[in-house]
Amino acid sequence: MEKLHITGGRHLNGTIQISGMKNAALPILFACALNDETCVLQNVPPVQDVKTTLDILTAMGVSVNYRTPTTLEINGAGFRPGSSPDELVRIIRASSYLMGVELARCGRTRIGQPGGCDFGGSRPLDYHTRAFEYMGAEMTTRDGFVGVAHDGLHPAKIMLDGASVGATINIMLAASLIPHAEGDPETVIVNAAREPHVVDLALFLNKCGTNIRGAGTSEIHICGTRALHGCTYTIIPDMIEAGTYMAAVAGTGGCVTLKGVISKHLDSVMLKLTEMGVSVEDDVERGTVTIRSDGVFKPVQIQADVYPGFPTDMHPQFAVLLTAAEGVSKVTEKVWPRRFAYLDELSKMGARFVHGDLSPDVTFLGSQKLSGAAVRATDLRAGAALVIAALMADGETDIFCPENIERGYDDLIGKLRSLGADITRQEVFSHGTHPAAVAMW
Repeated sequence: MEKLHITGGRHLNGTIQISGMKNAALPILFACALNDETCVLQNVPPVQDVKTTLDILTAMGVSVNYRTPTTLEINGAGFRPGSSPDELVRIIRASSYLMGVELARCGRTRIGQPGGCDFGGSRPLDYHTRAFEYMGAEMTTRDGFVGVAHDGLHPAKIMLDGASVGATINIMLAASLIPHAEGDPETVIVNAAREPHVVDLALFLNKCGTNIRGAGTSEIHICGTRALHGCTYTIIPDMIEAGTYMAAVAGTGGCVTLKGVISKHLDSVMLKLTEMGVSVEDDVERGTVTIRSDGVFKPVQIQADVYPGFPTDMHPQFAVLLTAAEGVSKVTEKVWPRRFAYLDELSKMGARFVHGDLSPDVTFLGSQKLSGAAVRATDLRAGAALVIAALMADGETDIFCPENIERGYDDLIGKLRSLGADITRQEVFSHGTHPAAVAMW
């Protein structure tokens, strides 16, 4: 077992490059299994979720060749539907995209139960399975997911009860190989998710030969093709990674320039930081955003919602800032209402808040100086929030289960150290750590 060891109280200063977006790379990687030709993907982040995805795909016969650590050649000609290893599928939620890919390629799917972050409640896939049923598949959910479209998939008009990113992506994948001729019906998603990574997948599939219109709006039209062709494509930068570093600089104080950023994707984050009194300079032409902070900021109200609202994946990081804001703040979580496991860990560092059981709201009392403690990264973004808390805190903090953070952040330690942070990765029992200190883990 390992941990992150952080000594807080240092300002962050310097420049860092933002990596490719994990949440865009994963569906595009799975989409390569639809293609018998080679695709070259650039700016693929070398994070653990990407590595797990590639392990799944290679186990299923997909050819993967690294040109560089962030540029891959992928060919799906050898893809074997129904052969996904359950032990890998259960690690990441994005493995659910195999359903759309397999149904598109052969009209059948069989995968184990997908995994991913646990927010204290179920994360069902019923929007996905219901959509496949509208498209002609019979779906069962015994010991995972099994589906059969005896006559192949057909176009359908599907209205999502909620603007689910995963369901929107899975429908796009499933419909991409439904041949379309002029006058034929299209697959239509009503109340589609509008997130940038949905748009990125649509652009990639279009470059491979589909005709997807409306991505980035609430209604997407998909005209599939009989076979995809290869292409070269560059993954968009990760807006959540960028937002996480913005929050870290806001909390610690300092001046940091982020390179390789699409600032439009970060509008809600930048506006909220500005509302808090943090300086945000956006240079669209250069693709940079500069954050300046003295570590003092105003209280705010945050409502985490679907894009273009404030990102749910930035809620925990901003919650840490609100523990120190000069007044009372409130966070409302509308996407994953039980995404509050990080609160127990923050309380160990002295955070003051009010949160009722099962409530989607939490009130932060503010004006609190955090103190170092032993805490656990309960999930990916909660772990990132604890890193920010540790950087802001007095004293030393040990964050256990760092692998949960590394699922989605490329070279987190290296980037933070380049900005002046005191952060290392250590063996649990190195440097005199007593077993009793980690017995709870």
